[in-house]
Amino acid sequence: MVSGESFSRIEGELACEEVPLKHIAERYGTPCYVYSAAAITQRFQRYKEALAGLSHRICYSVKANSNLSILKLLAAEGAGFDIVSGGELYRVMAAGGDPASVVFSGVGKTEDEIRFALERSIHSFNCESVPELETISRLASMMGKQASVALRINPDVNAVTHPYISTGLREHKFGIDIKSAPGVYDVASRLPGLRVEGVSCHIGSQIVDIGPLLEAADRAIELVRNLRSSGIDIRYLDLGGGLGVAYRSGEHSADPSSLVTSIKRKLDGLDLTLMLEPGRSIVAEAGVLLVRVLLVKTNGAKKFVIVDGALNDLIRPALYQAYHEIEPVAIQREAEEAVDVVGPVCETGDFFARGREMQPVQAGDLLAIRTAGAYGFVLSSNYNSRPRPPELLVSGKTVSVARARETYADLIRGEGSCA
Repeated sequence: MVSGESFSRIEGELACEEVPLKHIAERYGTPCYVYSAAAITQRFQRYKEALAGLSHRICYSVKANSNLSILKLLAAEGAGFDIVSGGELYRVMAAGGDPASVVFSGVGKTEDEIRFALERSIHSFNCESVPELETISRLASMMGKQASVALRINPDVNAVTHPYISTGLREHKFGIDIKSAPGVYDVASRLPGLRVEGVSCHIGSQIVDIGPLLEAADRAIELVRNLRSSGIDIRYLDLGGGLGVAYRSGEHSADPSSLVTSIKRKLDGLDLTLMLEPGRSIVAEAGVLLVRVLLVKTNGAKKFVIVDGALNDLIRPALYQAYHEIEPVAIQREAEEAVDVVGPVCETGDFFARGREMQPVQAGDLLAIRTAGAYGFVLSSNYNSRPRPPELLVSGKTVSVARARETYADLIRGEGSCA
């Protein structure tokens, strides 16, 4: 079982904090996402403790899990927020987050999104091209605003992760080649409406070896020194997020304290504010997707466990070939067998596991798909006209509905009937 302080067994039954998952399934149905509030706050506190004594800002990466209840929880803990769309900024504000704590990242911001962010006086923009800088400059000047900007540099460092979530090489669409960065900073420093104050770098996600992150930090810090020597007053260094978590038994999550300890030494004497943008490492292990077995089917030598969840609920296995531990909610003691765990969507790619060794299950049994708190619901869809599952937040013995289960009526809301 993947480790997690807030998921354990109570009298043999898997529970979230003090609530057995079978009780949640009985009351709220399946499939459903279940999150532990304690696990989220504990992981955020690890970053705060590691960064103590250093000028810093922890900006939770909203794209990992944007549920309002989770954003409210983190805002109460003092989190800032890293966004990649105007919609995410709207969510942060709806959750009570301070726009002044928001960093707007992303390779393609629209003019409407930039105006929206300028109107709310966000902390800063992480910019990825000269045309983007020019657009922010024009809009800020028209609005009588000064926008704080950082350039997201591309340090050409291999994050050694899945190619879909690696962002730090020259062939990726993200950032500005570090060799070109001084010239772009010079251009930015001359544009009206901009305060050029930061250097930003993010090389990818699900990074468990901090070596590439430290290499990227070295290159970013060298750039900071060069920019300061040329008269550009860099005040903050944004090193992004990307720390990985354990998806398999026996794996270890990356340790924020190890990363921060190493970076602190590198920043000694620089008088910089360090900004980090963790997402997955805060919420992934805090969530499960709870599903129920519909039936067990055999085709020749293959055995399929068909569950009521599907790729529209959790697309990571189909999209990234991602591995998630899957375990019965009720303890089993029979010998394991190889099965495919699949959903009812009409796609061969609708699977959660293939050839997985599992204890035998039968129709009606509950399964917990672990480490599903990040990039789970946020990537869900209504494919096959399937209502999306609810999201539930557990705190001690209390279960709160963070998002209600969608209904059939929700599926067609907003659609017109064309005669």
